[in-house]
Amino acid sequence: MNARFPAARPRRLRRTPALRRLVAETRPRPEELILPMFVKEGLDEPNPVESMPGVVQHTRESVRKATQEAAEAGVGALMLFGVPQYKDERGSAADDPGGVLQRTLRDLDSDVGDAIVVMSDLCLDEFTSHGHCGLLTPTGEVDNDATLERYASVAVAQASAGAQVVAPSGMMDGQVAAIRAALDGAGYTQVPILSYAAKYASAFYGPFREAAEGAPRFGDRTGYQQDPANASEALREVALDVAEGADMVMVKPGLAYLDILAEVARTCPVPVSAYQVSGEYAMVEAAAQKGWLDRERAVLETITSLRRAGAAQILTYWAVEAARLLR
Repeated sequence: MNARFPAARPRRLRRTPALRRLVAETRPRPEELILPMFVKEGLDEPNPVESMPGVVQHTRESVRKATQEAAEAGVGALMLFGVPQYKDERGSAADDPGGVLQRTLRDLDSDVGDAIVVMSDLCLDEFTSHGHCGLLTPTGEVDNDATLERYASVAVAQASAGAQVVAPSGMMDGQVAAIRAALDGAGYTQVPILSYAAKYASAFYGPFREAAEGAPRFGDRTGYQQDPANASEALREVALDVAEGADMVMVKPGLAYLDILAEVARTCPVPVSAYQVSGEYAMVEAAAQKGWLDRERAVLETITSLRRAGAAQILTYWAVEAARLLR
């Protein structure tokens, strides 16, 4: 053999689209995608979220239509966030049977059957007047243990309304154990918990706070969400949640934490999800509007990167579009 030429030619398997499909190592599937949706009380029509092109705050009716479209596209699940008309310090609307989230869950419970999994975000920030994820002490600190009692009540309210999976996102210590005990005690032993186990205090949540209307009125969430500098802490948080009974865990955000996602997926005994958060979505959309990148390729590339890093499920605002592209 002539030594001037390579013996190994990996490019042979990249020559055509058919060859590339044949040997692709990572294939995201529509049923692995989860669509986050916001439903706001008091709206007459869907309200566009300015910082997230293509995303809206839904009415109860429009969320039913959007759910049907997601199911028809092959999306595996949706994650519901409720935005109430009235808020107070304890987030009373969060477990109110007549609250917007519970009413929407009942709507969808009667609509979807087994066509798509209906998940509900379980937190208080969208429901509290101060915008924090729990009850406050007189000095303005989040009271971990008092908050657990609220989470337990919210979990039962959501399960009673038809949530097929509850997803605590507040990063309170002991939240999974408190929720599991409450669900079991109320007879909802079959309702799984998807815990936001490794949720970082990220700069990439800005557009979400517009959509969910849950920005803190003072301070920030660095006292209970994880420090972006820490990796081993995430593994400890995940292990604690699994020991407390989490059926699934989540890493949030996704793209800036692919190393965390990969390590959690390698070591965790339950399914691992990743959340492609609002800031990640908004960056791609903004750059695409400027013509600075190929939007469809960027959408699929970012989703593939999360799947390649180990996410079994991916929460993404592109879920419906991506599902159609993947099919």
